[in-house]
Amino acid sequence: MDISGNTGVNTGAGAGGNTGASGGKKYLVTGGAGYVGSVVAAHLLEAGHRVTVLDDLSTGHREGVPRGAEFIEGRVQDAAKWLDASYDGVLHFAAFSQVGESVVDPEKYWVNNVGGSTALLTAMRDAGVRTLVFSSTAATYGEPTAVPITEDAATAPTNPYGASKLAVDHMISGECAAHGLAAASLRYFNVAGAYAAASGVIAGERHAPESHLIPLVLEVAQGRREAISVYGDDYPTPDGTCVRDYIHVADLAEAHLLALDAAASGEHLICNLGNGNGFSVREVIETVRRVTGHPIPEIAAPRRAGDPAALVASAERAKDRLGWRPNRADLAGIVADAWQFCQERANE
Repeated sequence: MDISGNTGVNTGAGAGGNTGASGGKKYLVTGGAGYVGSVVAAHLLEAGHRVTVLDDLSTGHREGVPRGAEFIEGRVQDAAKWLDASYDGVLHFAAFSQVGESVVDPEKYWVNNVGGSTALLTAMRDAGVRTLVFSSTAATYGEPTAVPITEDAATAPTNPYGASKLAVDHMISGECAAHGLAAASLRYFNVAGAYAAASGVIAGERHAPESHLIPLVLEVAQGRREAISVYGDDYPTPDGTCVRDYIHVADLAEAHLLALDAAASGEHLICNLGNGNGFSVREVIETVRRVTGHPIPEIAAPRRAGDPAALVASAERAKDRLGWRPNRADLAGIVADAWQFCQERANE
């Protein structure tokens, strides 16, 4: 199966020069060398917009910046150096996102995720840039009392990563009310899959260390990991393992472009992004077996503290307010795209 992507032609030159379409709008994408940010940047370019990627490459990858985007290696804390009134908006992905790391090194998350966002909001206000789409997370909800999770559910994050994202959501709400910012926070559930941009750049998950289930199971299929650990098999779910909502990264990216159009002055729109369906850990493992043709040994392990039995999104608000629908909800297709990306990387 081909990686989900736009097969059109991008006439921009290599990354590093802003040679995207002369029309459209101009956007700053912070963290645009990372997994989700790079796919969103590619979608913006393919829609005819001009894109500047700002990334310090602490977790992103230079080769992930889509061709046709201007690239600035720098920190989001210093966004004021480059942000000016020529920009129509900002899409903000620059954040650390490892839950486990946030527990043992919380100050890193407050300084970067919250401090960086504070500096960015100040730079936007000073430059007169009044539209923002923020990469938020389902981790803001913590352990839900009911599923599917709606946006009016209680927010009670169980780790500093989720708390830092929630703090930024509160900051954005204040900025909208006090200064007329037009903003949308998109709370992702489990992002997966890979995307082949029109420029030829393929973006997929490549975290270090890897903590997401699908790429971890694919590492077993590649022979890079002996087995996959299943943390708990006695949850109140159909097969006893945790259930999660997986969304294809290309569907996620499309929601960001719609959010730019939907953002209204003085309003902070918060939308969940998910398929509204859950897949268990064992269903993911079995799907990887089918897609790759490789056996995937399992190791039974105790439950991890703070792992809810099920996390499934209600994306009705995104459908109503953004006009968004996930078009790549098939788990086998998501896994197949991710598997192709893993094989491409193995051949590099």
